[in-house]
Amino acid sequence: MSSRTDLPEESGFARRLRVAVLGASGLLGREVFTELAQDGRFDVTGTAFSRTRAGLVSLDLTDADAVEQFFDAYRPDAVVLAAAERRPDVCEKTPERAHALNVGAVGTVARIARRHGSWMLSISTDYVFDGSAAPYRPDAQPNPLNAYGRGKLEGEHALASLNPDACVLRLPLLYGPLEAIDESAATSFIPALRAASAAQPAVIDDWAIRYPTLTTDVAVVIRQLLERVIDGMPVRGIHHWSGGEAMTKYDIALALASRLSLDPTHIIAQSTPADATPRPYDCHLDSASLELHGIGQRTPFAIGLERVLEGLQQQVD
Repeated sequence: MSSRTDLPEESGFARRLRVAVLGASGLLGREVFTELAQDGRFDVTGTAFSRTRAGLVSLDLTDADAVEQFFDAYRPDAVVLAAAERRPDVCEKTPERAHALNVGAVGTVARIARRHGSWMLSISTDYVFDGSAAPYRPDAQPNPLNAYGRGKLEGEHALASLNPDACVLRLPLLYGPLEAIDESAATSFIPALRAASAAQPAVIDDWAIRYPTLTTDVAVVIRQLLERVIDGMPVRGIHHWSGGEAMTKYDIALALASRLSLDPTHIIAQSTPADATPRPYDCHLDSASLELHGIGQRTPFAIGLERVLEGLQQQVD
């Protein structure tokens, strides 16, 4: 794959880097699009499908012909694939639909991006691991426990076979500026917390260890990776990024209760696995491979949560 350093002097990144953010209406994609759009070094185009809006290109990533036409029209130097079916329960119930996006679309974009000479970054998950041997380095042996993790791992394999110079960024539980409370598993139980009472408390998982990671921080990491493309030193292979604070969903629920002035005695810790879809215990991702490149940003969870809830105030109150 070309890193585009073979472009003529007058166009080879003296101009702005053309970046396509595929899935720019989602929880992560919105922040990536915003981060790049405010940086004069990037000419960013965003796509969306189910939540198309003004300023974004409508694109069905499961339609190979449509993806081909998009690349022909916009000729991106780099592409960030942020679209995915990320809900484990949905992946279990509708595996064909999830596979089409988490595996099929990855392969389609990988193949077309390579032919166009576009550097590609694909977002994956800590759920490729079984959670029994944290922390996990990028070269650790995957062993997913559920359909979501298996599909994302299969997508990684498709990317590696079709576009070996591409980059995979595995991420844990994401939270960030929201359009709806249920966009993030870190906030989706707010309605249950608000409805909880002494007679009917909210029972929240206190078993699985999570590392909530702010999407605005991940957007900075992705921008820093794209800076390497500008410099002619694109990063390839598998890398990890993670927040640094270990928390269960119960810990997160207590933080939410404190911020929202809810009674914490109405929140009960569930100390054994209770999800219908298996979840790993502790998939802490080792982020050293990016930190060695000087890449990274971490916002303390309390600060990140405050920013998120400020933005959601009308929905929460």
